[in-house]
Amino acid sequence: MQQPRKIANALISVFYKDGLEPLAKALNQLGVNIYSTGGTQEFIEKLGIKVNAVEGLTGYPSILGGRVKTLHPKVFGGILARRSNEQDQQEVKEFEIPFFDLVVVDLYPFEETVKSTSEEAKIIEKIDIGGVSLIRAAAKNFNDTIIVCDKNDCPILADTLLTQNGETSIEQRRVFATKAFHVTSDYDGKIFQYFDKETTTAFKASIEPAKVLRYGENPHQKGVFYGNLNELLTQKHGKELSYNNLLDIDAALNLIGDFTEPTVAIIKHNNPCGVASRSNILEAWKDALSGDPVSAFGGVIVSNQPIDEATATEIDKIFMEVLIAPGYVGNALQILQSKKNRVLLQLNGKLPRGKQYRSLLNGVVKQDKNEVILTKKNLTLVTQTAADEATLNDMLFADKIVKHTKSNTIVLAKGGKLLGIGCGQTSRVDALKQAIAKAQAFEFDLTGAVMSSDAFFPFPDCVEIADKAGIKSVIQPGGSIKDDASITYCNNHGIAMYLTGTRHFKH
Repeated sequence: MQQPRKIANALISVFYKDGLEPLAKALNQLGVNIYSTGGTQEFIEKLGIKVNAVEGLTGYPSILGGRVKTLHPKVFGGILARRSNEQDQQEVKEFEIPFFDLVVVDLYPFEETVKSTSEEAKIIEKIDIGGVSLIRAAAKNFNDTIIVCDKNDCPILADTLLTQNGETSIEQRRVFATKAFHVTSDYDGKIFQYFDKETTTAFKASIEPAKVLRYGENPHQKGVFYGNLNELLTQKHGKELSYNNLLDIDAALNLIGDFTEPTVAIIKHNNPCGVASRSNILEAWKDALSGDPVSAFGGVIVSNQPIDEATATEIDKIFMEVLIAPGYVGNALQILQSKKNRVLLQLNGKLPRGKQYRSLLNGVVKQDKNEVILTKKNLTLVTQTAADEATLNDMLFADKIVKHTKSNTIVLAKGGKLLGIGCGQTSRVDALKQAIAKAQAFEFDLTGAVMSSDAFFPFPDCVEIADKAGIKSVIQPGGSIKDDASITYCNNHGIAMYLTGTRHFKH
């Protein structure tokens, strides 16, 4: 069994100085020799603690504008030397290299720099070389050396050393080494992503922090969320988010992000079951709920406008899991907090644009997000009958919803309101029949409604079914070799059909 290691020499070189003071004082109290560089050396010396300059050990000053400070055999030899290896012991003695039992190093803020500037020269200078090398070296030699690479761990190690008389156990060193390799791999992943914007050569994703969820989709499945949810959402009330909550929240935010007018959407199992756009958020809520009040039970509600007291009072009347809004006005929060477990989230910004990932088989697929938002300029009239302005607006409204609904899907809408939806069906005909049945179940008149499809119609059966239900306007991607069959039916029955050229499959 390996004996504990007592710390005699420590190398400290950090970018972030906060958190370092208690560790430096603990090391000084324990009689540890401290070696340091530049600003870290100055910080420790201002605490009244003696510091050995690394350049005094190496015989070289910091050169190349600070790019090279610690990259030297006398530094890395002291970190990597194995205490149990006789040859290592002889060489360390021959070249007068001190053993480093503790290394405290963090990394230049590369990710923060990328977020704060687009100036490449500044970004490149924040790619750490020596720090990563020092961390990896110390972690590799965890049998003899302990590595600290997070400022938050400095006070923890300080307490540990004072309690254990300056010693660390192999188990403790292994824990710190594990974290060290996580930090360096995460760091390198972010640099790779910066350089390889398209990520066509390889897939590397570094996402942190990790949050253990209550469980996965079902109680017998474990679940973990990787990512910083707090950057996007602030939780104002309620129980911890579940795996399924997160899926629905993601679907809700993707959908609501396509709307600019006051809009409310209700999400159930990743699909919208109620959506309405109105002049104010109270009316949008009432009409979204009326679209399918049965499915809304236990759903996720999202609004693109702050929730006022009147709207909060109405929302409070139903059971729902999660409410997301960019703000809460007056006593709205107090009203909605009446239910202990109800999750209330404040939206801090839109979901990031760009790419999305999905795990499958034994790998990951990556694609561009479907960020297409159609306008009237994108619509091509292919029938003799044209739609009026209000109907064209309904078509665009329905297209936004169909884009965020599981395929095969059909959306029926009128007057800025979702009337019926058919989703996740194995045939487009079944999706349409489901949508019509939904609308009829809540006694909606489909006369004058629009039908939106996520993909083309391979046969004229869907437009015929829609026609018999009273629908006289259709928006769809087109592209079928039998488009003419559907267009001919529409011409013969006074139906307006517009093609978008954009398919919205969502699997």
